[in-house]
Amino acid sequence: MIRRLIKKEQEGSLEEQVNLVQNGDEELQNQLLKQYQPFIAKSVSEVCKRYIDPSKDDEFSIGLVAFNEAMKSYSSDKGSSFLSFAKLVVKRKVIDYIRNDQNNPVVASLDQEYEEEDQMENPQEVRAAKEQYQQETESWHRRIEIQDFSEKLKLYKLSFQELTEVSPKHRDARESAIKVARTIDEDDELRAFVMEKRKLPMKLLTDKVEVSKKTLERNRKFILAIFIILNEDYVFLKDYIKGVGL
Repeated sequence: MIRRLIKKEQEGSLEEQVNLVQNGDEELQNQLLKQYQPFIAKSVSEVCKRYIDPSKDDEFSIGLVAFNEAMKSYSSDKGSSFLSFAKLVVKRKVIDYIRNDQNNPVVASLDQEYEEEDQMENPQEVRAAKEQYQQETESWHRRIEIQDFSEKLKLYKLSFQELTEVSPKHRDARESAIKVARTIDEDDELRAFVMEKRKLPMKLLTDKVEVSKKTLERNRKFILAIFIILNEDYVFLKDYIKGVGL
């Protein structure tokens, strides 16, 4: 095993090794995580302004996970070296972790320190790493939204699978259903009814929208799903219905 790992280290650059990790080489992944622990600890200590003990400090664990995430999400197309990208991801993750502790004295100076560091790094690498990190962050938030949306659907006895089956096939039908959901969301009486009963107020609704009861019933599940999105603070899911009366 050791000979194989040494051979892999000799086979190419760190960026090439990271590419092997992305292609499923778990053995090399574990080796790099172990090999770069000093680098991770140093990056974390620069944020925390103190010595970091890999065996005791929670911040190191955060940094280790962040380094692993960096290996999975790194792209050489962005023009940044892997270590520059990984350092940025590790520091960002640790900063996010520290910010959750409002009593931590490091919090007040994080932004200023980070701006100073940006000026010391290669501007192109910093910009590329920040873009990659932003993409990773947005992807994480999108997953969280989808998980929460899935739980909300269950309250209405709905599921993602059902939505794929009942979503209107034609654009005008989808737009009409979305407008109905928007009407419900903006009307206090209709919104309160849906949130309490978990169903459409057919009688009330037919008096306020120019859509037949038959059509409302046919698109009932889709309308309820869109209502949930409108009623919740879903930044990314709302992009799905962006531009349709919003």
